[in-house]
Amino acid sequence: MDLANVLLIGGSGFVGGWIASHLSESGVRVTIPTRRRENTKKLITLPMVTMVEADVHDPQALLELMQGQDAVINLVGILHDSDSRLPYGRGFAAAHVELPRKIVAAMCQAGVRRLLHMSALQAGLGAPSEYLRSKGDGEMLVRAAMDRLDVTVFRPSVIFGPGDAFLNMFASLVRLLPVLPLGGGSARFQPVYVGDVAAAFVHSLSDHATVGQTYELCGPTVYTLRELVDYTAHLVGKSPWIIDLGTGGWAYLQAGLMWLLPKPPLSPDNLRSMEVDSVSDGTHDYPGWQPKALEAVAPGYLSPAEIPQLRFDRYRLRAGR
Repeated sequence: MDLANVLLIGGSGFVGGWIASHLSESGVRVTIPTRRRENTKKLITLPMVTMVEADVHDPQALLELMQGQDAVINLVGILHDSDSRLPYGRGFAAAHVELPRKIVAAMCQAGVRRLLHMSALQAGLGAPSEYLRSKGDGEMLVRAAMDRLDVTVFRPSVIFGPGDAFLNMFASLVRLLPVLPLGGGSARFQPVYVGDVAAAFVHSLSDHATVGQTYELCGPTVYTLRELVDYTAHLVGKSPWIIDLGTGGWAYLQAGLMWLLPKPPLSPDNLRSMEVDSVSDGTHDYPGWQPKALEAVAPGYLSPAEIPQLRFDRYRLRAGR
């Protein structure tokens, strides 16, 4: 790899940990800004990774972080915003729109050209949800800087893997609830393995052919949400009665109630995102894209009783190997 120093913004999250691990194994020095360094103990132990306490929303702090960097990866994203409004709330605006604007400005000022940006499948100005509209605006800002920066944009479907907040959330629910009301059960997804996402990001960094390109990252199979919940229940050894609430009033009532929880598993805006299928036709795949199947990975971290080989594979997956 030609790049020696990478600034990984949003690196303390689920995908960021996997990318940091891949970069570390490649001998790349990684700087990850965080508000609280003590909350990132797993990343601190990785060789070549430095955690720096900083507020990336502060333009001056962001400019200082850029010094000496060869590339920037922006992974910042939030799923919920209590400030719901049109076209999107202040939280979505700050994370998905204003931060990319500040990153582009700081990179131009610091002379750092290479930028990888995490968007979302189906993001766009006309999307039905605040999340997707704000992601679309952020992506548009990054695209507008392609005359000044070497940009690659990634648009994944829902991401799964050890430590995910998707299949693990449903696993927790089916373990607790004998009856599970499910909003948006017919929504379609093409889940992609986090290790494949991380590998694409890391490979793209030093591949000039990916500059100016946008890639959709999806797994090999399309599932409905109901099928994913059924499969998760099977893996954890449960058989709940699943009631599909569709996408109407009952589903939004459920989502609204869940939104009131401290860590909401579902919000009305999440339900609106499901109005468009999170799937790809394959025309914008990453070069040489051969993603792992859900069935090849999920049993290794969801099954209650694992054979020794599956347990070993789970440890390897968590290490990003």
